[in-house]
Amino acid sequence: MTDVVVIDSGGANLASLRYALDRLGTPSVVSADPARIRAASHVLLPGVGSAHDAMQRLESSGVAALVPQLSVPVLGICLGMQLLFESSDESPPGSGPTRCLGVLPGRVQRLEAAPGRPVPHMGWNQLSERLADPLLDGIGSNDYVYFVHSYAAPPSPATLATTEYGADVPAVVRGGNFRGVQFHPERSARVGARLLANFLRLET
Repeated sequence: MTDVVVIDSGGANLASLRYALDRLGTPSVVSADPARIRAASHVLLPGVGSAHDAMQRLESSGVAALVPQLSVPVLGICLGMQLLFESSDESPPGSGPTRCLGVLPGRVQRLEAAPGRPVPHMGWNQLSERLADPLLDGIGSNDYVYFVHSYAAPPSPATLATTEYGADVPAVVRGGNFRGVQFHPERSARVGARLLANFLRLET
C-alpha cells in the first residue's frame, strides 16, 4: 500500500491537500519527523508564505537536511517547488537570498508586475508542455490550473511545462525523483486530481 507523507511545512494548504489525496482513495499523514518521512513511499512538500520562514521550520526539524537525500518520488507544491532550488530572493530585507534545499540549480526571483499583470499571479492559467513526463500523463497543453505566487523558479532544462505571465514561467519541473508544480493541484479540479494520481503511481 502506498505510504504517503505530507511534510509539515507550516502551510495553510495541508488540510486541503490531504482531502484531495483522500478523494483519490489514498490516506496520508502530515509529519515533520525525519524518520517517518524517510520511511514513506511518496513524499509531498507543500508550502505557502515565505521561503525564509519555511526553510527555518524545515531546518529546525531536521527535514531540510533529509529531503535532498530522499530516493522516493517527491513532489514540491507552490512554495514547496521553489524550495527545491538553490536559493530564493524571498528573504528579509538586507539578509541576502534564502538558502533552499539545493535539489535543482538556480535562484527563485520575484515576478515583475506590469499593467494588467499584478503580483501575485493569482487565478487560473494555462499549461504549455515542454517535455513529456509520467507526471503529466493525460494532461495537455492549454489545460488550466490554479496559481497563487509572487516568486518563480528560473527556466532551465528541468522545466517540464510553463505558463505565460509576461514571460514563460516554469510551472512543472523535474530533477531525478524530485518534481515540482508551481500551481496548487488540490485547487485545480480535474487536472489537479489527475496530476496527483499520476504522482501516486510513480515508482522509485
